[in-house]
Amino acid sequence: MKGGSIFLPFLVWFICIAAPARAAVKTYQFDVQVKNVSRLCHEKAIVTVNGMYPGPTVYVREGDRVLINVTNQAQYNMSIHWHGLKQYRNGWADGPAYVTQCPVQTGQSYTYDMNVTGQRGTLWWHAHIFWLRATVYGAIVILPKQGTPYPFPQPHFEHNLILGEWWNDDVEEVVKQGNNLGLPPKTSDAHTINGKPGPLFPCSEKYTYAIEVEQGKTYLLRIINAALNDELFFAIAGHNMTVVEIDAVYTKPFLTNAILIAPGQTTNVLVRANGAPGRYFMAARPFMDAPIAVDNRTATAILQYKGIPNTIIPTLPQLPAENDSSFALSYNDRLRSLNSPLFPANVPLKVDRHLFYTIGLGVDPCPTCLNGTRLVASLNNITFVMPQVALLQAHYLNLKNVFTADFPDRPPTPFNYTGAPLTANLQTALGKRPRLSKVAFNSTVELVLQDTNLLSVESHPFHLHGYNFFVVGSGVGNFDPNKDPAGFNLVDPPERNTVGVPTGGWTAIRFRADNPGVWFMHCHLELHTGWGLKTAFVVEDGPDPDHSHLPPPKDLPPC
Repeated sequence: MKGGSIFLPFLVWFICIAAPARAAVKTYQFDVQVKNVSRLCHEKAIVTVNGMYPGPTVYVREGDRVLINVTNQAQYNMSIHWHGLKQYRNGWADGPAYVTQCPVQTGQSYTYDMNVTGQRGTLWWHAHIFWLRATVYGAIVILPKQGTPYPFPQPHFEHNLILGEWWNDDVEEVVKQGNNLGLPPKTSDAHTINGKPGPLFPCSEKYTYAIEVEQGKTYLLRIINAALNDELFFAIAGHNMTVVEIDAVYTKPFLTNAILIAPGQTTNVLVRANGAPGRYFMAARPFMDAPIAVDNRTATAILQYKGIPNTIIPTLPQLPAENDSSFALSYNDRLRSLNSPLFPANVPLKVDRHLFYTIGLGVDPCPTCLNGTRLVASLNNITFVMPQVALLQAHYLNLKNVFTADFPDRPPTPFNYTGAPLTANLQTALGKRPRLSKVAFNSTVELVLQDTNLLSVESHPFHLHGYNFFVVGSGVGNFDPNKDPAGFNLVDPPERNTVGVPTGGWTAIRFRADNPGVWFMHCHLELHTGWGLKTAFVVEDGPDPDHSHLPPPKDLPPC
C-alpha cells in the first residue's frame, strides 16, 4: 500500500511549489487509445488516455499556459472538454463536439491551447462526445500562484478521488440499445472510486483504492464526480470532513459527516487523521429522491492508518438514505463563497436580462421504437438538435442555416410546473436546426431553471461552459417571481460551474456575460443530454479586439 498512488500527488505538489514564480508553459500528450481492462470478473475494451483509467492528472499553476496535444488512436471520433476552465475569448479550446469544435477523427491530432487565468483549485477533464466520458476522464489540479497560500490550514498531503460508473458491457452498445427501444439504457453495474469499485463487489480485492494516513496529519481530498448519471453521497467512516472549495472556488469552511456531489461538480475537503488507528471505508452511493431507477450499489476505497495490517476489516460510514431530500437541501444551503478581500464574490446586483427555463421530460413519436415513442427532454419545451457543423465556427464565420438565435426567454405556455404529474401532450418542439439565445456582451443575466412534473420530477445538475455563476437562490415548488427574489443571497452565494436543480423545485443563477463566444449549457446527466436537455448562448463580441473572440487555430479539426 506504500505504492506510487500515495506519494506521487505530494511529490508533484512539492515540485510545483518549488518551481519558479513566473508563469510557465505546461505541455501534455494525450494519446486516446483502446485498452483491455478487467472489473467485476469481466474484461472489456475501453477507451482511455495514455492507457490509464482514470486518465492522467493535469497539474498547472494559476497564470500558466497549457498545451495539451490530443492524438486519437481509437475507433471513435473524440473531443475533450476541460470542465470549468473559463477559456476567456478562446472557445476553440473548450471541447464539446459540434458546439465549439468538430471532433478529432481517428488518426488525427489537435492541440488544446489554454491560459489558466484567475482560477485555482480542482477541476477535471472528460470526453465530450457520445457516452465516452464513462472511461475518458481525469483531474485538473490548479495550484495557487507561487507564494500564495491556501486560505485554510496547509494540508500535509493531497489526494484526488474521482467518482465514476462502470458498465460490464460496451457503453456505446448499451446506449444504442436504449435508443433503438426508445427507453433509458440499463443502469451501470458499479460505482467506482479512481476507477475501482472496492471490495463490496466480486473480483475486486485488488481493485480497491487506498490512502495511507498518519495520526494527527491533515489531508486535502480533491473529490470529483465523473459519474454519467448519478448524484452521489460521499462519506468516510469515523471521520468528519471540512468543505473548503467547490468547483475551484474557495468556500466558507464548514464541518460535515457527508457531502453531496452532482455529476460535473468538484469538492475539496480537509480530513484530519484523528480517529482511532485502523482501516476505514470511504464510500459513495447515489442520491435519488424521485421514482427513477439508479445503480444503488456502493463504491468503496480505504483510508488506512500507517502500521495497521491489511487483515483488519474496515468499517463502513453511515451514508444518508438514498432519497434523503432534507440532507441534500440543507447541505447545499450551507455552501457559501468565501467572499474575502482576496477572493471577493462579485455578484451582479443589477440584472439586464431575466431568463426562465423549464426542464421537462417528454415523449416523441418513433415508429421503430418499442412503444412507438421515444423519451426526450427539453428546455422551454424545445428538444435541442445537434448540428453537423460546430456552432462556434458557424457564428465566427457567419455561416447561414446552421442555427437560429431565437431560443425563447420563457416557456411558451405557463402551467403548474410541479403540480400533479402531467402525462398528456408530452410532445416537444423539434426543429431542423438548433435554437440558441443571443446575449449582449458584458450584460448581466439571471437564469431561473425550473423543474417540472412532465412524466416525473427529478434533480438535474446543469453545467454552463465558459463561465462561473452565482447560485443566488433555490427552492422547492414553483418559482414565484414576486416573492422569491426577496430571499436571494446577493452577499456570499456559492460560485460554481455546475449546479443541481432540486427535484420538483427551482434554482436561480446570475452571471456577467463577459466571455464572447458560443457556450454550451446542458444537464450533466449524460442520459438527459442525449435526449436533448441542452442549449447554448451566443455571447456577442465586445467593443474592441481585446474583448472579442480569438480567431480559430490552424489545426482546428474539420467536420
